Amino acid sequence: MSKPQPGPAPPPVGNIEFKATLLLLLLVALLAGSVLYVMYARGIFEATQRLVLVADDSEGVTVGMDMTFSGFPIGRVRRIELAEDGSARIVIDVPKKDAHWLRESSVFTLVRGLVGNVAIRAYSGILSDPPLPDGAVRRVLAGDATAEIPQLVAATRELVRNLTALSAADSSLAGTLANVRAASERLKGRHGALGALLGNDDDAKKLVAALDRTNALLARLDSLATRVDGVVAKADAQILGPDGLLPETRAAVVQLNGALADARNALRQADKLIAEAQAIATNAKVASADLGDLRAEVESSLRRVEQLVAEINRRWPFARDTELKLK
Repeated sequence: MSKPQPGPAPPPVGNIEFKATLLLLLLVALLAGSVLYVMYARGIFEATQRLVLVADDSEGVTVGMDMTFSGFPIGRVRRIELAEDGSARIVIDVPKKDAHWLRESSVFTLVRGLVGNVAIRAYSGILSDPPLPDGAVRRVLAGDATAEIPQLVAATRELVRNLTALSAADSSLAGTLANVRAASERLKGRHGALGALLGNDDDAKKLVAALDRTNALLARLDSLATRVDGVVAKADAQILGPDGLLPETRAAVVQLNGALADARNALRQADKLIAEAQAIATNAKVASADLGDLRAEVESSLRRVEQLVAEINRRWPFARDTELKLK
């Protein structure tokens, strides 16, 4: 069997070295562009200022970790150094465009979570304070959530122990609940809150009876006060009313004054007659006639005075016997 004859050879590629060189240069350019893009994305070409945070240790902190403010990254850890005093110095680059969030009063924290994640946070309470200068050194406040787990477990164990002692059958809470139950049973009794307050039904009955007697006494006092008011009103009407004692007494006094005035005039006339009788004593007939007139006038005056006294005795409430004798 004869061997096949080979075909014609392919034509040679022109400028193969130039094309290979061009492809290699393109690959190098792509690699350089990727590196430059990564460097740009990481902010290498961005203007930054330096911030140094001092911590007791840098456990969990890595280069390239972000520092956040209100949840937004505003800085990146550039390197971690060991200071001469044994503390850790965390150097952070903060872009100039984000540096205005950091003030001299800002607080920086290094928080370690329960699962081992670490976060660096910045807090600026007063944004009107002067801005933080470049190269500032600040002490970072460290907070480790796992460090509080033993204390939390101990506090929980103590709480459970207290709850167990509190809910025991002979505990103070059980006694208090028993007393509350007894008090509620007394409140449901016949005398209600009064029986619960006094402690027994006998004292409650006595108190209820005393209250009933007090109410009856108050009712009697009200009735007595009403009767006293009626008596006082009648006394006012009898003494100060239109037909009372005081107007009648005033009228009697007026009449008495008039009668006394009449008696005074009669006595003056009697004095004149007596004087005339003495002057004309020499004339017996005339004197006898004058004396008769005088006697009649005196008797008339006495009768008037007697009538006046009788009228006063009749009108005056506390009259007394008065006797007028003529000698």
